[in-house]
Order: sequence, then structure tokens, then C-alpha cells
Amino acid sequence: MQMPPDGLDAVDYIGVTKAAYDALGYDSYRWAHNDEPPAFVTPNVDLADAKVVIIASGGVYRHGDIGFTHKDDTTHREIPADTADAALRVTHFAYDQTAAQEDPSVVFPLQAVRRLVDDGIVGSVADMALTFMGGIYSQRRLREQLIPTLVRRTHELGADVALLVPV
Repeated sequence: MQMPPDGLDAVDYIGVTKAAYDALGYDSYRWAHNDEPPAFVTPNVDLADAKVVIIASGGVYRHGDIGFTHKDDTTHREIPADTADAALRVTHFAYDQTAAQEDPSVVFPLQAVRRLVDDGIVGSVADMALTFMGGIYSQRRLREQLIPTLVRRTHELGADVALLVPV
């Protein structure tokens, strides 16, 4: 285990989460478990010919759009693939956003995927990237609301490959 810098204490997130649930009188926190077969499959197209959609959980949105607002926010935002980094904003309750606000590519690598297209490594980028704010505690809402929406939009965008960018 990597130790934190001098003067900082490590945070036992599992212990903190359990204590918070206990203090609120909730049943013990249950970590997500999926009994279904994995949805990941080998693409049926070469990467150099593939259309890639970015799906990122870092709370990225465009200037002028409504930011993510609360824990368990299961909404998503769609960011056009030609959006400049200067037009991107970040909001999230569960991580220090300083680096992401200075350089959104640390949580939303749109520019890097564009370079892969320019270099011929990836065929194209989907017209829209899909973003949401991770840290959704409700497994039911995630499973019933957000995931089906992201899957549907991925298909509608004609993507062959999804680049998942967790935070």
C-alpha cells in the first residue's frame, strides 16, 4: 500500500462508509455485485476502423449546461465531440476537482482520442461523448435509470467501442 505524504493520514473509505451507514441506522452497506455475464465483448471491427464513444464519470459538462447537483444524480450530459477544453466544466462531490478544472483531459480524454483518430489508430469519435457524475450510491437507480440510458445512447451514436473513464 502506498503511504500518504507526510502530515496526511490515509482514509479508510470502506470503514468510513460503514460507520456512516451504521450512524444513520441503515442496513450495512452492500458493495455492488453483478451476477450477469459481463457486457464487454470483443469489437467486430478493427480499432483503426472503429467509432469510439467516451463515457466518463468525472462530472464533466459544457459551459452553459446545468452541472451535476447531488449525490445519486443519475442524469447524464452529452458533449459534442468538437467541444474545446475551454468550454468544459467539472462538478463532483466525491473527488478533489482541482486538476480536472485546470485540465479536463485528466478525467475526460477527448483531446487524446481525437489525436488517436488523427494518427489513424482509431477510426472516429462518436458525435457526442456521454458524461455523468459517479458516486451514485443507489445501485437500483444506476441499474434501472443511468446504465440503460448510456447503453441506448451508445447504440444510437453508432459506436463500435466505448472508452469508459471512471473517476
